[in-house]
Amino acid sequence: MTDVPSLPGLPVAPRFVVRHGSLTHVGAVRTLNEDRCFVAPELGVYAVADGMGGHAAGDIASTAVVQALASIGPAVTAKDLLARLEDRMLQANAAIRAVAEARGQLVGTTVAILIVFGSDFACLWAGDSRIYRIRDGAIAQLTHDHTEVQILVDSGALTPQEARDWPRRNVITRAVGVRPEPELELVHCVLEPGDTFVICSDGLTTHVEDAAIRDCAYGAEPQAACEALVGLALERGGSDNVTVVAVRFDAASDAATEREIGA
Repeated sequence: MTDVPSLPGLPVAPRFVVRHGSLTHVGAVRTLNEDRCFVAPELGVYAVADGMGGHAAGDIASTAVVQALASIGPAVTAKDLLARLEDRMLQANAAIRAVAEARGQLVGTTVAILIVFGSDFACLWAGDSRIYRIRDGAIAQLTHDHTEVQILVDSGALTPQEARDWPRRNVITRAVGVRPEPELELVHCVLEPGDTFVICSDGLTTHVEDAAIRDCAYGAEPQAACEALVGLALERGGSDNVTVVAVRFDAASDAATEREIGA
């Protein structure tokens, strides 16, 4: 468990204490892990990237995203943080496209990014890596998959259950690196004490449904939640790389009470 107190100069409002965890695994079938994760509570940035391209290109793409995020630096406002993030994704997109051109192949990466400043948060994503929020015991998927199968579900051509077994369910329609500019979707909202976020690659959601994600993460320490979720994906087949980041925003007074009683 990692506690990050909300002190002056940090991006999270003083009424929150941040706990986070992360874990990535190659899975039970693959030999190369093309997933990457990024956890920087001092910046208010948390992310998962799932590379595509094969022949070691996928991990180059996801690494380019993580390296770009690492250069964001402390922001002074929420608007500044978002602008920095968008700039770094442009940089990562250009770097990935250069690799693709040199190799003569399509290279890209999904990305799901949670950014937090003050009491506000935003989710930015491209592809089928996801961000969930668990609040008061209820789980909500905040991202919407950019995939061919999701388009079929949205049009009513497939039910969500049919989509789970669709043969082309992993064909994505957006990714960083495949077009001249990255196509990131954005949603934003306000934090509440106790909010828990799970950011993951599709190596988790292929095997683990939303209810099980909630059961593993709700009320658990974030690192323990990550370990439980990755373990569950492996237990159920581990057909892909699997990566999970979990972040919980506790009320500062609750965290102080826990320290006083030795919890």
